[in-house]
Amino acid sequence: MEKIGQRRRWDYWWMALHFSLLLCFRDRVSAQIKYSIQEEAKAGSVVGNVASDLGLDISSLVNRRFRIVSGSKDALFQVNQNTGVLYVDNTVDREELCDDSGACSINLKIVVENPLEIHYVAVEITDVNDNFPSFHEKEQFLELAENTMTGRRFELQTARDLDVGINSVRYYKLNPNDNFDLELSDSGYGDKSPHLVLKKTLDREKSDKHILLLTALDGGNPPKSGTLNITVTVLDINDNRPVCSQETYSVTLEENATNGTIVTTVNATDLDDGVNGQVEYSFGRVVKHKIQDMFQLDKVTGEIRVKGKVDFEENAMYRLSIRASDKGQPSMDSDCKVIITIVDLNDNKPEIEVTSLSNLVSEDSKPGTVISLISVTDKDSGVNGKVDCHISENLPFELKPSVQNNMYSLVIKQRLDRELESHYDITITATDLGQPPLSATETLTIEVSDVNDNRPEFAENPLELYLRENNSPGASILSVSASDKDLNENAAIVYHIVRGEGTQNDQSSFLNINSETGSVHALKSFDFETIKKFKFHVIATDSGTPVLSNNITVNVFVLDENDNAPVILSPVSANGSAEGVEEIPRNAHAGHVVTKIRAYDADIGYNGWLLFSLHEVSDHTLFGLDRYTGQIRTLRSFTETDESEHKLVVLVKDNGNVSLSATATVIIKVVEPKEAFAASDINSIVKDDEENGITFYLIITLAAVSTLFLISIIVLVAMQCSKSTDHSSKYLQDTNYDGTLCHSIQYRSGDKRYMLVGPRMSIGSTIVPSSNGNTLVVPDRRGRASEEMVSV
Repeated sequence: MEKIGQRRRWDYWWMALHFSLLLCFRDRVSAQIKYSIQEEAKAGSVVGNVASDLGLDISSLVNRRFRIVSGSKDALFQVNQNTGVLYVDNTVDREELCDDSGACSINLKIVVENPLEIHYVAVEITDVNDNFPSFHEKEQFLELAENTMTGRRFELQTARDLDVGINSVRYYKLNPNDNFDLELSDSGYGDKSPHLVLKKTLDREKSDKHILLLTALDGGNPPKSGTLNITVTVLDINDNRPVCSQETYSVTLEENATNGTIVTTVNATDLDDGVNGQVEYSFGRVVKHKIQDMFQLDKVTGEIRVKGKVDFEENAMYRLSIRASDKGQPSMDSDCKVIITIVDLNDNKPEIEVTSLSNLVSEDSKPGTVISLISVTDKDSGVNGKVDCHISENLPFELKPSVQNNMYSLVIKQRLDRELESHYDITITATDLGQPPLSATETLTIEVSDVNDNRPEFAENPLELYLRENNSPGASILSVSASDKDLNENAAIVYHIVRGEGTQNDQSSFLNINSETGSVHALKSFDFETIKKFKFHVIATDSGTPVLSNNITVNVFVLDENDNAPVILSPVSANGSAEGVEEIPRNAHAGHVVTKIRAYDADIGYNGWLLFSLHEVSDHTLFGLDRYTGQIRTLRSFTETDESEHKLVVLVKDNGNVSLSATATVIIKVVEPKEAFAASDINSIVKDDEENGITFYLIITLAAVSTLFLISIIVLVAMQCSKSTDHSSKYLQDTNYDGTLCHSIQYRSGDKRYMLVGPRMSIGSTIVPSSNGNTLVVPDRRGRASEEMVSV
């Protein structure tokens, strides 16, 4: 009962402290809200809508991290962030939470962020009648002298009911009998104590034993009950009871006293003689087992010693009832009261409670932003409970004390930069002012979260790609890579190609890029003869918010491959085959030009340089072929024995690494002079038509090549003007480069052949000093030096 009164006073003190705090922090802490709910409420039962009662916007609860940050250790209650409802999370047992105290209340601390608000909610647990009254012992034995006077009262066991209020023990009843009656009195602890009252003189000769049944009932509906069997034995008289030397023994005891320490000695005397005057001591029936485990009582001397751990923070005062009983028949007793006050020592370290809003702090948080709320408590009292708190130095954080004692806010002192420091271990040290001082530490780990403040960066911009024509469609042609100093999604880079620029050489629609790896794939095979140079742009975009990006320009130079076979332009027959019939007079002299094989190769450089040779000839002594011009001449005059028809198969091949070739067939008919003149008139008409067609194609081809040549020269001059000599060397490699000419026009003068070139040169070429870097001297591959040759 003393424990109950003490707990109630503690609860009143705690509620008064909370009320004072609310008045002090009415600008920062909202007023307390109280709810009431019955114990044994099922999980999920609604206590109340806290958000609505506090006037909070329900739609913002999730973003503001609406939650309970302190309260019951078993998490009896939770809040719904979507509705703001406070509900029961685990079954609530009032008796387990609050013992037998009258009021049972659970205090919750609810926090919402942005801005930070702390709300205190008290949930009162109301009692339901779920416990039966019970007696500590099932039977009680009384021994009464037969000369006991009527009206004498005998204390009986008090029933205990864990319920409170109307559901606690309300009244007792005794089974009907002739000798005893029941009387109730105030126990001093808010309940009734039953006493057995003798209403009729006992007669041992008629009956030496009386069996009674005491029933305790609570005030529930329906009421619950418990019973006690009482056995009364009638004895001879013992008419004096022991008397305590003091009505109340008041002593002090330091906490943490060692076992065996003498607390006090209770002394009682009995005026009777002999056995009836011998006194024994025992704990009263109302003394709880917890107290009996704490102290040891010598039943002979009345000496009280420490048996358990004495802790001021657990209980600051103990009230004991010591029963002094004589050995008479029947025994007589009296109660001696002992009050033990515990003296506090500095034996408890401060306790640090960290309420972290989040262990992640954004690197763009402003100075003054609250990171955590620090609460420091010390179970000791007085100066032993006063605490000083500080954090480690050289950190971009600081502790700001609150108006309330032992409350601090951990705030940002200066701007953070995750790229410089992403992790902080903050050591919080709390030291009390006792002697000797005790301290405690708590380490708070702070991770600086990334914000998207760095854009992707390319190591080199622009990039230059030299791509051989006839690349495989779908194959990767290059890979671009960008880096981002940020983390996670802020550093997750996605690549894409800029499309639809509308330029003449826009090839972006034929390119694809892997958005994750940056690998660029060509969707088609590029043809040097169609396009020689183009560029595209790749944008690297991170996944942060806001999105940051950067771009890179890729200049692509298509390199020539020997992928085009020579095309015979003349002779061409009516059905399209490379065949022709030529007639010459029999009197033609040596050196007479029979015809000329005209051919074209779309490739350039050595890949487009054509050589002619006789693959088949009926008479090697009669006809000869110029290997460079394709002219067929007679080597001697005709004789009477020479055949009148000769077949020549001319092989035309280029000078690529793997040569490609074509053949043309020429049928030469030897006719008499008059027939030759007649035939020549007819052939001249046909040849004029053919020559006109061939001339038309040659003009178109020459115009196209000239245009490309002029563009190459302009581009080359622009690059040389805008870039250094070292950078220009990317286009004019050393003579060991095994490549092909992007564009060239070859011509011969004297004993040297010259070649005007674009960005690349062929193996074995040399630069003529007076050619402004664009004219190559090609080593002569034949002995003739008098003819000039132009090859496209």
